[in-house]
Amino acid sequence: MIKLSNVNKIYKVKNSKIHAVKDVNLNINEGEIFGIIGYSGAGKSSLIRMLNQLEKPTEGEITIGSKIISSIKGSELRKARQEIGMIFQHFNLLWSRTVKDNIAFPLEIAGVKKQEINRRVDELIKLVGLEGRENSYPSQLSGGQKQRVGIARALANNPRVLLCDEATSALDPETTDQILDLLVDINKKLNLTIALITHEMHVIEKICDRVAVMENGEIVELGSVLEVFKSPKAEITKKFVRQVMDPSENENVIAHLKENHPTGKLIKLKFLNEEVEKPLITTLIRKFNCEINILHGKISQTHIGSYGELFILLNGEENEMQNALNYINEYGAEAEVVIQNGKTIS
Repeated sequence: MIKLSNVNKIYKVKNSKIHAVKDVNLNINEGEIFGIIGYSGAGKSSLIRMLNQLEKPTEGEITIGSKIISSIKGSELRKARQEIGMIFQHFNLLWSRTVKDNIAFPLEIAGVKKQEINRRVDELIKLVGLEGRENSYPSQLSGGQKQRVGIARALANNPRVLLCDEATSALDPETTDQILDLLVDINKKLNLTIALITHEMHVIEKICDRVAVMENGEIVELGSVLEVFKSPKAEITKKFVRQVMDPSENENVIAHLKENHPTGKLIKLKFLNEEVEKPLITTLIRKFNCEINILHGKISQTHIGSYGELFILLNGEENEMQNALNYINEYGAEAEVVIQNGKTIS
């Protein structure tokens, strides 16, 4: 659906150059919710703005559907943009227009007849849950309601792609979840391809199918959300995953266990999807002559499945403990020995 080939974006600032996006190659599938995460200055805003040509790539090619959007101009580009909706961090509403007039605005620009505009606006107001607020002005709305207007307006021309530029970062946590739930609902109902940028891993965890992690203009990690959460490779990705995994809790658990369990192996297990449901511990107890203690664990949900962490303590003969570890790895879980005989494993 969306393809970026060797895309670069370089800004000229006085006598210097800023290489904001560096040689990015990326494919986003039709109907997918794709997240791009990075801290400020990572290049994610420049990247997403190139998808609807608010920014032109310095080098490279961007294809959306069957059109190489990076090479078209004028009326052809304006027509292509009608298939790409965009919602913004600070809503970008017209403050002198009511809710329904804000939603109608892109349809008016497109030259749609008034009767069809009214029908489409009513349809969108129901879709985003704004019934009863049609005649309100933006100043009379909450942040979440303003963003619902922004979403409805972005959907007015029946786009195939929806771009979200930090769409929830100005909202409180409860409202953020409501807007994210709405985006998932729209994605399912309309089979809409959604590309979003964020600096919050919670957003990625809650609604995305796949994620690209950006740093210094480059994509440093790319994969399904579950795989990235289970086995983050880049250091920047590990920092983002720690946003939602509560590392301080694990650190406290490990410190306590190190003090109170001077023998055996403390093992951290990671599970994905169906692995979460399998009776691993019961099987270990039956198969191996080891003492097995469950010490701490939790299961979290993402848009595409569940992942879990479990701390267990193995005690017994060294060869039996090693056999148990080998079985865990064959089983499909990821096992890491954190403490052995009271000593932290680096």
